[in-house]
Amino acid sequence: MGPVAIKLLGLAVVLVFLTGVWAVSVKQEDASLVDRVWGLLFVIYAAVYVWLGDGLLSRRILIMVLVSIWGLRLSGYITWRNRGDAEDKRYAAMRAKDPEGFPRRSLVTVFWLQGVLAFFISGPLFYPTLRQDDGLGWLDALGVVVWLVGFVFEAGGDWQLSRFLADPANRGKVMDKGLWRYTRHPNYFGDTAVWAGFGLICIASGAWWGIYGSIIMGLMIVKVSGVAMTDKVMSGSKREGYDEYVRRTNAFFPGPRKA
Repeated sequence: MGPVAIKLLGLAVVLVFLTGVWAVSVKQEDASLVDRVWGLLFVIYAAVYVWLGDGLLSRRILIMVLVSIWGLRLSGYITWRNRGDAEDKRYAAMRAKDPEGFPRRSLVTVFWLQGVLAFFISGPLFYPTLRQDDGLGWLDALGVVVWLVGFVFEAGGDWQLSRFLADPANRGKVMDKGLWRYTRHPNYFGDTAVWAGFGLICIASGAWWGIYGSIIMGLMIVKVSGVAMTDKVMSGSKREGYDEYVRRTNAFFPGPRKA
């Protein structure tokens, strides 16, 4: 099977999966189910690529392991975090504008759109599965190290924040301990680093052009759905000590606190 056919098959499998999730969301009237499966989309893409690709086996296995750990953890965490919550405000607002048409329209504008976006981002997972070379090298090792740093920040930041929010004594306060002491967005920094790690592994395979997916993910996290959106929400939250936290703490890249 050729590269184009493999890529399109991955897209088809993901769209079928998302159609099933959409059907459940219609029954539950909760389109935010799509957020819970975001990480799984990349696991599905990687599984198709790794299974059908004829590139270096050790690198295909490496990609599958790393993507599975990241994607399953992310989807599991978001599912746990959002348990019992109402539909996300973004989707609720879309539903309110067209209550009758939204369930059908959301299949394309919410669910399939996420699948297509993940299709483009999955470039650094795809191209290395097609490449044959002499074996894993130092750049692959560097990619794993960067991925590991990112995973620690992302998973560690999520865990620390969840514990902080679970304590009623912290209501209305700002999380400024642990990893959150060194960056206001350890989870988003971590996610970006994870995908930088995938990009390095992609470069190591010789398919340097595949890093466009890592770049897209990084831009989305920083400029669209991650850092920018969270900062906008938090700036109007009036949490105790937030302005001082912003002044002293790096916005994205971890670093020492300012005096």
